[in-house]
This record gives sequence, C-alpha cells and structure tokens, in this order.
Amino acid sequence: MSVFHMCLLAALSVVPAESNSFLINRESAFKNSLTKGGLQRDLNNAMGEALGCGGDVDREEIAKFEKGLSPLWRTLPKNEEGNVERRSLRYAIHRYFNRRSAIHIRGFEPSRAPNATGWGSDDILGQQVPAFVESVLESKHKLLKGFTLTDAAHMVATIEQLIFDWEGALLERVYWDQGKLMTRSMGYHGLVRLLEAYVVYWLLRADADSVSALLSNRSLLEHSVPHWGQVSNYIRGKIRDLEYARRVAPVASARVGAAREGHNAFSSQFSFEDAHRIVGGITQTFASFWDSECSSMKATLFEMDAHRTGRVPLSKFYGTGLEADWRFGESEAYLRELGALDESSWRGKQVIISNYMQAASNCVISTPHYLVCCLNDCEPLLAEIELAIGGPSADPKVLLGVVSGMAAQSTLDDDFPPKLKGSLSQQLEQIAAANSGEVPLHGRLFAQWLHYAFPRECAFPHKVGAVASITPSEYGEDFYASPEEMLKHANTTSIPTSIGKDDAQWMSQWSPEEELIAEHSIGMWAPWERRGRSFGVIAAVGGLAVFLAASVLRVVPSICPSKKAVAGMELPFAGKQHYV
Repeated sequence: MSVFHMCLLAALSVVPAESNSFLINRESAFKNSLTKGGLQRDLNNAMGEALGCGGDVDREEIAKFEKGLSPLWRTLPKNEEGNVERRSLRYAIHRYFNRRSAIHIRGFEPSRAPNATGWGSDDILGQQVPAFVESVLESKHKLLKGFTLTDAAHMVATIEQLIFDWEGALLERVYWDQGKLMTRSMGYHGLVRLLEAYVVYWLLRADADSVSALLSNRSLLEHSVPHWGQVSNYIRGKIRDLEYARRVAPVASARVGAAREGHNAFSSQFSFEDAHRIVGGITQTFASFWDSECSSMKATLFEMDAHRTGRVPLSKFYGTGLEADWRFGESEAYLRELGALDESSWRGKQVIISNYMQAASNCVISTPHYLVCCLNDCEPLLAEIELAIGGPSADPKVLLGVVSGMAAQSTLDDDFPPKLKGSLSQQLEQIAAANSGEVPLHGRLFAQWLHYAFPRECAFPHKVGAVASITPSEYGEDFYASPEEMLKHANTTSIPTSIGKDDAQWMSQWSPEEELIAEHSIGMWAPWERRGRSFGVIAAVGGLAVFLAASVLRVVPSICPSKKAVAGMELPFAGKQHYV
C-alpha cells in the first residue's frame, strides 16, 4: 500500500460496494503463498546465476555495476586494504538502487538498526535475503578484510537477479491465469492484455479473481485505478521500445520461443522472454513514469511552505486533506513512525516535506523484496558533491565552495542557491572541529547539514533505529487519520508569514549526535592512532567474527554452493542484521 492505494480507496468509495468489495482487502494470494522455503529457492537460484554457480558470470554486467557504484565507492571510508565494512556495503547498495531507479531494497534501509528484531513474519522473509547473501561473501572475506567494489557489484547482480526471478514467477502466474502457454508467442494486442494484467497484479497485489473482475470491466478499471489510461499507454510504449530495439539490434541467436514460432526481429510476435524483458524495464523505469504524481504532491506541499523551511504545519497538511487533497491523510502516529514529523519547534508539529516524499506511504509499489518510491531529489546533489570531493571527508571551506555553487530546482519556478552564510557555515565548521578538522561525507551530521542547506530536497536524518520504513498495510488500520483527528489539528493557528525564517527557529530540530556509516570510522583516524584502533577493532569483533565465519562455513560449503548443497537449508541469522 502507498499513496497510490489511498488514491484507489478514494476512487472506490463512489463505486457500489458489491462491485468492488474484492478490492478492499488488498492482501494478495500471491503474497500469502510466499514461504520461507520459497524465498530460499528464489535466493539460491539468484545467487547461482549472479555469482556464476552452474553458469558463467556476466562480466560485462559486473563491470557495468562497478562503474555505477564507483563515484560513491571512492568516497566511502576504507580500511588499510582499501575495503569497506559491512554497514558501508549496505549503504552503498541502498544508494545505488535508490539513485538509479528509486527502488528501496527491503532490509538495506539506512534507518534499520543493527541487530533489529521484531519484524512481522512476512517482513522477516524479506530481511533474510540480504543477510544470506552477505554471509556468503563474508565466508570469503572472514569479515575482517572488508568488502571490495567487485563484492558490491556481485551483491547488486544477485539482488537484480532475485528481482528478475520474482517478476518471472509473477509473470508465469499471469500466463497461467489467462490460459496462455509460455512456449507460445503472441501478437501485439495479446501482449498488451497480458502486461496490463501483470501491472494490475503488481500495483494492487490483488488475487486472480480481483484482477479478472477489473480487466473484464474496463470502466471499473479506469475508475478504480488512478491514471489507468496513462499506465496503459506506458505499457504500450514499453512494447514499442522492445520492437524498436529488436529492429535496430536483432538478437543473433533467436530465442527458443521465437524460433519455435518462426518469427524474427521484424515480426510483431512476442515470446515469454520478450514479456519478461519488458517487465524488467517497467520495474526500472516506473518511478520516472510516476514522477508526475509525486511532483504534483510536492508542488502542493511547497505552496504551504511559506517560509521555505521544507516543513508544512500539520494544521495546513490536514486542512488541505479535509478541503481538497485527500492524499495528505496519514495519521500523526504514522507520520512520527515514518520520521516525517518535526515536533521540536514552538511553531507546533510540522510535516518534513523531504522525509514525507521519501516515506514508504508514498511508494507506489510494494513487493516482498523491494519498494518503488518517488524519485529522491537529494541524490543528484549528493552525486555532485561526491564527484567534486572524491574522498570520504573534506575541509569545510572546500565543501562550502562546492555546495554554494549548486542549486536545487525542485520545480520549474523553484531554482534557488542555498544560503550558507551565518549559522549553516558555523555548523559545518563545528562538524569539522569534532572530526579532526574535516567533515565526513557519510555521517549523520553532514546529512543533517545538507538537509538545512536544501530543506525541500534532502531528508532530515534521524538516528538509526528511531524511525521505520513501513508501508500502510504493514503499519495497520490506524495509518490514516480520522476526520476528528484532522479537524483537531486543522483548527490550530499557524505561524504568520510575516515572521522570518530565523525568528521561527527553523533549525530547532538540529541535534549534535554523529553516526558514521563505517561504525569504526575506518580511514578517518590520524596515522598514530591506526595501530591501536585496529587492534581494538579486531579484539572487539574477533569473537563474533569467529562465530559468524564458523556459522557460514557450516551453512555455506563454498562461495558457489550447489543447489543440492543448499536445498532445505535454514537462512543464517534469521530475522537479525549483524554489523561488525
């Protein structure tokens, strides 16, 4: 569930209950059919393909992933061998998928606390996946050596393959439900109907009867699914893209399905592999397609942000929800859980725009392995800074020079350079003073500083474990505010626009606690501190490392375990994330 599904609920509210009751419960049979063993099989197959077990590793793909990771990787703190630790690896993977496709991989969220427990049963299944992959890599590096860029590329490849396999399983189900054979090709119009069914499954996580009822009643489908006409045109566009690609660069060896049907690159026939390829493209580009919806929400929130603090009074947020835009209706408790609520100012409670837009409540797609969310406006800014600095830390004056020359254009009419003089400049100097004269790029304090430099684009960084990336369906029935709750807040008086930003104490949420993604600040010590610190780190983690390595070796016989060897195995460290 997401803001998209809130939109669905509102649309359905004007449809007779008997015609849409099947949509009220969006817990799909497909999701409920997932089992721990099923995810293990998914992961084993994905790892086998991505890491070369039972097949060749696609070196070109690995090189492509390394190239995509390199700008960020150069700025990560590293140990004496030039490698990163586990938490930095997870951070890099999260940033890679978020930057490229606005995909949030479950279990890699920076908000996750080390050794977090208490996940729901379905969520545990998703959390075990990255833990298992990392355990295999750890068996090679024995934890203390750290992870290389190639390890990170293999991790990306494994996750990509896992997503691709999951999408293939869902596509197979759609074939089955529609009575189509995967060994037979189909024409253009047949593929359109098939992919429309797939996207309805994907968007709504509905069961077969729900999807069939929607697809058989076009007016109900268009009325129930917001922007369905645009979504349908988007699907057709992806098919045309494939047709064009086949004509420009025909595949040398015909696919099995294509060969069986006797069609070539210039025919309008499509195999299961063609449909699977299109589905993968939809996953990677859907956030860009859906960005118009996200941009519309941001524009509405920006209009309520009279002081350009990146915050909207909760009274205005709910007032808009009551009067016109029902999209803004998350309950106060849910906003707090998401980390989108600022309660530090005398102004009263405020919704942090950047945190809200990146919150799970606004992710249009929710699957067992990933979420597809709104594009992150801060990622281009971070990329520009990382490219200019090229290291894990920087002199505050250098950073000020880089950031002062940047401008964030959230909308066509919003293109303002950051105002860094005064308190922001002083805050950056204080961060450097606490870190041997330089500012760590991948620490909480710099992320906090960047939030105040670009309050509408960069999210406020809460301490690890303080907030959660949790969808409305995972949160529960109280995710949406009642009319009474909205009215209570909407009737409060908001701050006059005549009061300036500084007088409004707009930085009241600032906190001095630092958290570095590299837990032991590797690469951030003075030369005379290295030996002592390194010994301390080894002593602290030695016992845990031996335990983990022994556990991995018991569970994973080699870096490329055979399918027979891993069949039926328990995933190690189930339900917990270990950071060393």
